[in-house]
Amino acid sequence: MPSTPIKILLVEDDELFRLGLRVRLQQEVGLEIVAEAEDGETAIEFVNQNPLDVVLLDVGLPGIGGIEACKQIKQQNPQLPVLVLTSHSQKPLIARLIEAGAQGYCLKGVAAEKLVLALRSVAAGASWWDETATQEIRSTFTSDSGEIDTENLSPSLNPLTQREQEILALLAAGKTNQEIALALYITPGTVRVHVHAILHKLGVGDRHSAVVVAVQKHLIKG
Repeated sequence: MPSTPIKILLVEDDELFRLGLRVRLQQEVGLEIVAEAEDGETAIEFVNQNPLDVVLLDVGLPGIGGIEACKQIKQQNPQLPVLVLTSHSQKPLIARLIEAGAQGYCLKGVAAEKLVLALRSVAAGASWWDETATQEIRSTFTSDSGEIDTENLSPSLNPLTQREQEILALLAAGKTNQEIALALYITPGTVRVHVHAILHKLGVGDRHSAVVVAVQKHLIKG
């Protein structure tokens, strides 16, 4: 039985760039551009009225702008992943994207295969940050001493997505990738993607260390 395609809302104000993206993404099996928007206001309205799996959102939008649009989309639809498109990855921008609830970003001009992988990853509940962003994420929840500062860690700045927290909790319970996949109705390959993201974000080299760090820092319940 064919799997249901990932439904994507494409939000981009540059008409030529949007057209190119749509044509390229529609060539991929399992991806479907269900609608397009040129500004944040239209995107928010569409999201509230239609079922979607991912919002692919340009950060440089007219009107309220991409970051504010992301914030409002996530406030009204906390479970809906938002992948941001940006032409640069400066640290102040990354901090604002994290705060707005984005699941990650892709730089404009990235190889199409990478963008497709990013879309599939965030649709599966993982996050998609590059090395610059990962360092910034760590700095937002660690103090000068290198300890994770849980006093000032708001839920929106927890470095782990909800799905990553679920997987980490199952790792803590001693589950294998196969058992986690069965429990969450996802493939073992998707579990591996999540585990890799968790280790990367927490700056550890193995599953056991990830569980220890996460429990110590109250990222999951021990």
